[in-house]
Amino acid sequence: MTVVSQDDVTGESWEHVTLGQRVLFGTGRAAAHVAAEVDRLGARRVLVVGAAFPEVTAGLDVVARVADVRQHVPVADAERARAMAAESRADLLVSVGGGSTTGLAKAVALTTGVPVVAVPTTFAGSEATNVWGLTEASRKTTGADDRVLPVTVVYDAALTLSLPTELAIASGCNALAHCVDSMWAPRTDPIDQALAAEGIRALSGGLRLVRADPGGLEGRERTLYGAYLAAVAFSSAGSGLHHKICHVLGGAYGLPHAATHTAVLPYVLAFNAPAAPEAARRITAALGGDLFSLYDELGAAHSLRDTGLARESLAEAARLVLPAVPPSNPRPAGESDLLTLLTAAWNGDRPEWSLA
Repeated sequence: MTVVSQDDVTGESWEHVTLGQRVLFGTGRAAAHVAAEVDRLGARRVLVVGAAFPEVTAGLDVVARVADVRQHVPVADAERARAMAAESRADLLVSVGGGSTTGLAKAVALTTGVPVVAVPTTFAGSEATNVWGLTEASRKTTGADDRVLPVTVVYDAALTLSLPTELAIASGCNALAHCVDSMWAPRTDPIDQALAAEGIRALSGGLRLVRADPGGLEGRERTLYGAYLAAVAFSSAGSGLHHKICHVLGGAYGLPHAATHTAVLPYVLAFNAPAAPEAARRITAALGGDLFSLYDELGAAHSLRDTGLARESLAEAARLVLPAVPPSNPRPAGESDLLTLLTAAWNGDRPEWSLA
């Protein structure tokens, strides 16, 4: 008998967890798909989260509606929505809206266990993750809990037509950030990286079509598909440096979510790429070029200054981000590195980097 010591073991070793979720994709079919899911789940008392798109839930037995939704899910909003769920004895949450709407529904599910059917109207991707976030006293806390993962996601590209082109592009760039972070996040594995690469291809192609034809459905369908892949990869891989930075900025300074992610992404990519050349090559190949050139094509805003962040807050922001930097980040990031990164993002300077 041959005994193999741990030192003799070579090759890849990783663990991948796929979250269980039903996905229904069909343009113009949101209302039918939601009604079918309510029946399948046996729900009788539906609490709707989100004020827009009442036609999606018009045929349901809606016992209450939470219409007041704010970015970054303030704890006070979550507590009010939880109280409404308890008072109405809701047995299903149906969220119709963007990432903030999904996030509020998740906050209710986190403490009540009431399942969620999510109907996204942006490309945020929150609907495909078990990640929740709450903000209190200018600090955003995030975590992962399978109770908040929507049991079903209903995708309907027609619902995204209400997004103005600039917001659609910012939302799609937020999805790109999920993909890029998934290439080197703490729990990344080859499956996450494959999903992320395909997500980047779908998103970059879809967003180009959205820019060329804002009222067309093909680009929005492709972008929705890419946003889902991005979120699945991100849910498994975890939050990398990019998302840690953006969560701190969003919670501390109340910055717009998608615009902040759009602004920060090129600079995190430029910072990490030299230390993760294979990931950087895959990202570049999937983009069909460099990220900043794609931004130029799309007319995507790429300055933290444009989000409303004051220049004098950059040093404080770097200090706040430092404790959240993942130890597994491809390149160590000290406070001075973070300040340099944030300053470049604030200025909107074109980041320069090359692979060894």
